[in-house]
Amino acid sequence: MEWWNIFKEWFLSLGEKYNVNPYIFGSIYVGAIPFFFICLGWTIKNIKNKKPVVLSLLLTGFCFISAYLYLIISGRNIPFWVYVFIAVMIIYGVYSTFKKIRINTTGSEL
Repeated sequence: MEWWNIFKEWFLSLGEKYNVNPYIFGSIYVGAIPFFFICLGWTIKNIKNKKPVVLSLLLTGFCFISAYLYLIISGRNIPFWVYVFIAVMIIYGVYSTFKKIRINTTGSEL
């Protein structure tokens, strides 16, 4: 278990280095997951019922990027590759979310 302590110390030290509390980041990341799926279900339901989806899509997107927003707003001296990684994660998230919406509303994939 020595490797776990080494990893934990390294991970927590990143918070000081980049001015981000890893516990807050992790809490936002994990805490937003159920809200993301609730909003995703709401979006799918609205599409099926031909109701407006703007609010539900905005909330779904916000839940998906909330932890990254915390990192971008609070973080300092974040390496450029982290921003690239966040951008790739967001692009992939948008793609996979639209794919899920399409499958659940039409029954077919893209």
